[in-house]
Amino acid sequence: MPWSYSPLRRRLRHSGLWPESRIARAAWYSLGLAVVLFVLAKLLEWIAPPWGGSIGWWVKFLVLDAAALFAIVAFRWAKKKILWRLRNRLIVTYVFIGVIPVVLLIGLAFITLYLFAGQFASFVVTSEIDSHLRRLEAVNAAISNELAARIEHGQNPTAESLAGLRKRDHAWQRRQVCAWYATKALPLCSGTQGESLFTFPAFVTGTFREIVRDQSELHLRVATILPLGPEKLAVVTTEPLDKELIGKIASSLGEITLYAAGIQNARPALPGNGGATTISEESASKEKQSKSQTSSSSEPDQVHGVVIQESASGVEVQGGRPELHPTFTVGTLPDSTNSLDREITFGTPLPVVDWKTGERERAGALVRVMTRPSVLYGHLFAALGDFATGVEYILLAVGIFFAVIELVALITGWRLTRTVTGAVAQLYEATQHVNRGDFSHRVPVQSKDQLAELALSFNSMTASIEKLIIEQKEKQRLENELVIAQEVQAQLFPRQVKELESLEVHGFCRPARTVSGDYYDFLTASSHKLILAVGDISGKGISAALLMATIHSAVRAYSVESLPQMREPLAVGAVAGSGRMMVTWPEGAEVSPSALLSLLNHQLYESTPPEKYATLFLAIYDGRSHQLTYSNGGHLPPLLIGEDGSLRRLEAGGTVVGLFDNMSYEEGSAEMTPGEIFLAYSDGVTEPENDFGEFGEERLIDLVRENRHLPLPQISQIVTTAVDDWIGDNEQPDDVTLVLARAR
Repeated sequence: MPWSYSPLRRRLRHSGLWPESRIARAAWYSLGLAVVLFVLAKLLEWIAPPWGGSIGWWVKFLVLDAAALFAIVAFRWAKKKILWRLRNRLIVTYVFIGVIPVVLLIGLAFITLYLFAGQFASFVVTSEIDSHLRRLEAVNAAISNELAARIEHGQNPTAESLAGLRKRDHAWQRRQVCAWYATKALPLCSGTQGESLFTFPAFVTGTFREIVRDQSELHLRVATILPLGPEKLAVVTTEPLDKELIGKIASSLGEITLYAAGIQNARPALPGNGGATTISEESASKEKQSKSQTSSSSEPDQVHGVVIQESASGVEVQGGRPELHPTFTVGTLPDSTNSLDREITFGTPLPVVDWKTGERERAGALVRVMTRPSVLYGHLFAALGDFATGVEYILLAVGIFFAVIELVALITGWRLTRTVTGAVAQLYEATQHVNRGDFSHRVPVQSKDQLAELALSFNSMTASIEKLIIEQKEKQRLENELVIAQEVQAQLFPRQVKELESLEVHGFCRPARTVSGDYYDFLTASSHKLILAVGDISGKGISAALLMATIHSAVRAYSVESLPQMREPLAVGAVAGSGRMMVTWPEGAEVSPSALLSLLNHQLYESTPPEKYATLFLAIYDGRSHQLTYSNGGHLPPLLIGEDGSLRRLEAGGTVVGLFDNMSYEEGSAEMTPGEIFLAYSDGVTEPENDFGEFGEERLIDLVRENRHLPLPQISQIVTTAVDDWIGDNEQPDDVTLVLARAR
């Protein structure tokens, strides 16, 4: 048995385990090949170990490849299973449209707040340093003015205000003030470590206020230049940028670490470290602990966009910049006030000017701040006082308001999704019922929206289909009955005609619908007499067919052989009660076409509705005398077409039968010569129309004349074909009936 038709494959396909896609087949092939190579590698390890090791790499590659392909197949399978339901699709859509953007916005807000908080923390440090420089600048300007006044008055250039500052303010014990007049240093420089003169650089030509690197140390330094006649007075105030100064800032902020480049007053490195640092053991342990909380020891720190890498010589700034060494760490990280009061680590570079060269380094030093949002909040709203609590409540109210809006949106989206998917699920269930042929199922409607209108439309559709099916069954039943009626009616038309030696006959009838209202018949009255009957019933369909059957049975019942001839129809019967006519033919009388029409007229008048009537032509042909005796009850006059093309109409008779009572009909006769054709037809032959008008009697006569020597069935076929061509693709408007007879 071929594998494609094996029972195993059919079972696997039915259970969904058979790999249909190329990726699934490739995954199984990779896994199977990996298993084969794994077994081969184990065998080669015993025989040829080097070969086994080389195959092992292929096994790993194939396993990874199979795992990746199976992951893709699993993702597709999960996607197909999960997203098959419309509810899951809408939920996923809502998550991507409504939830993920909110999460991204919240994440962006937290990142922005973190960056803002870090930047604000750095701003606090830099603003404090700048404020300190401004205060130094103000005092330095006052000392400069005092010295300038003394020099102008020829007094000793000393600053008495400086001595007072050092007595009142301990900070001035660690600051140095130096002055130069006419490039000559004045005996003013002094400090806690005694006199420490430093050169005045030529690049300072005006007001100067910067962080400088001098003698491998960082200082806050300000300078003021005052013109005194042809010379200049320069006063410089400096203060070390050390732990004491930064510690005052860190006392109200958190932990601050200063990184600097080119500082040589660092403590020798610990054994095994090889780096230079002035960080104390306690500070080093705190910094190490904080680093372990924020990042892995093997990963570089990133502070304010500057990547620093701890190395044997300190901290190396990546990107070709000078090395930054951790100079010192001051302050402690405050305790968190709540779960949201997380640690914030941020840094900012400090511009440093080299006092010898005047070169300005934008990242000559770096300050890293570790603090918490609660501390920054206190600094930010310190000026508001008690009003800060109100701001907290306002922010809390706004956050709660937004959270409520998001919650309402989620609930609304969930309810709308459930409504939509519930309606779709009900419609799907309804289609399953319809698929099983159950059209009585209805979708429950519980809302007033477009989905409810769709459910109502579906219910209306199923009700209409159910009604149509019932009507279709009824129509099928009627069609079956019509088929039976057609078969019964076909039995009424003469199937085998016993022709006379001197007359050949042919009849044709094609209904416009299933059954016909036209009538023709051939009855043998004797060995040399033949009765011809042609009629057309008013209307179409079943009613016309029933009336046709009535006339057929009546003609056959009244056409009794060897009856005396009756020329006065009114004398052959008398009305005996309502709706019945008692007929008593005199013994030995023959059938008379006119008398027979009178009897049929009375019977149809009594037994049919007023609007029902028929046209009927009756004739008796005598083969011995070639005489045709006839009477026409409102039918289209039959024609006699001679060998020479001459034409005679058989018009004797009266009106239609069944419309008026007590009617008498004339009777006529005509002798048929050999070769002469008798032609009787219904209006279904001459009245069909197209764009050129009706088919017409003249066209019918011309066709019969041209083909009068052909057999009668062939003449009938030529006429009906011409009628069909005239009608074209249009529906046949009426029954087509044609009766031909030819004398021999």
